[in-house]
Amino acid sequence: MLLSRYKMKLLKYISFLSALLLSVQAHSKTKDHAKVSFAYDVDFQMQFDNREFYRSAFTPSMTVFGARLTPSVGLAVRQKNGAVHKLMAGIDVMKDFGNSPVSPDRADAGSPETDPQLSNLNLFRELTMYYSLDRQMGKTGVSLVAGIFPRRLSEGNYSRAFFSDSLRFYDNNLEGLLVKIHRPQAYYEVGCDWMGMYDTFRRERFMIFSSGEAKVAPVLSLGYSAYLYHYSCSRTSIGVVDNVLLNPYLKFGFEHLVDMQKLSLRLGWLQAMQNDRELVGKYVFPGGAELDVEVQKWNVGIRNELFYGKDMMPYYSTVDPGGYTYGNHLYMGSPFYRVHDDGTTGPGISDRLEIYYAPKIGTPYLDFRISAIFHFNGNRYSGCRQMVSLNFNLQELLKRTRR
Repeated sequence: MLLSRYKMKLLKYISFLSALLLSVQAHSKTKDHAKVSFAYDVDFQMQFDNREFYRSAFTPSMTVFGARLTPSVGLAVRQKNGAVHKLMAGIDVMKDFGNSPVSPDRADAGSPETDPQLSNLNLFRELTMYYSLDRQMGKTGVSLVAGIFPRRLSEGNYSRAFFSDSLRFYDNNLEGLLVKIHRPQAYYEVGCDWMGMYDTFRRERFMIFSSGEAKVAPVLSLGYSAYLYHYSCSRTSIGVVDNVLLNPYLKFGFEHLVDMQKLSLRLGWLQAMQNDRELVGKYVFPGGAELDVEVQKWNVGIRNELFYGKDMMPYYSTVDPGGYTYGNHLYMGSPFYRVHDDGTTGPGISDRLEIYYAPKIGTPYLDFRISAIFHFNGNRYSGCRQMVSLNFNLQELLKRTRR
């Protein structure tokens, strides 16, 4: 019965895509002679992340090992003025390796490990569907995306205080709107991600985010990133938390002055404004300085991200009136920005040191990276990670093919 229901869902999805493809053949040109063509895209991600954090209370030790495939197809309408409209529909397929049903005779009755929801038919996690517009006007390129679309379309430079590695991997899609502006020496974006619709247990949640960077001298760029996150209530959990984060920064790039692939320094300030309206009733203002240095030669690199400041997540362990801990529902950045895990208060240090090898295989449409990452808080060693990641993006390959 369960298998038949999933087969019907899959059949309906295939029928929808077939109808979409037939419409392309039936309407190759519109009345204003805009060209209509078949559009397609696919991304593949594989990530191995072995986290050994037995020395830290920020996050548990675990191994993240999984893969994702996100194919999409649709229509592309190209106008004479250079504007390109796209209507795309796809599916987000994701699997945590080893997360498969255990035979009922090897587990307790009713164990979640025997749940058929873990079967391969349930790897189809989310439908993607979006409209996009790309228009080049002189030296300015304008893009708009609306709907449910891949997070990779956001190109802003965000600190890990904004979005953790786990969130980027598991929360692959944005639901809302994104506007991007490209200039020869600058980039800006603003978007809205609606993450929760008000219901019995689900809180209403949305984020307005923005990022920009402009080169103002041969070695200097000025940039910023920011978000306004509204963490509202559900029927069972009253209260609203406002979470604002701003990160202006200076970025220095010396690669063109020396024989290096990368030699950069990014100096910024993280400033938060947070208010738990129900339990606190006033704003708190945690902040701190962040220094990001990266050196790369012969595809081998070292990157160090140092933060000195106050706990950026002061309400992380707060339990709301409904009995639920805020945790990573309120804070989506790396938990190491909590700075202290031993009850110490006041400013502190959090440091992330990464040593990596990133060979140029099929660049720029294929990214392959092997990393060893070491975390420190204060003068204490917090743990390490061993990472292997592979990302393939078809659109980057198609861009190079068309040139």
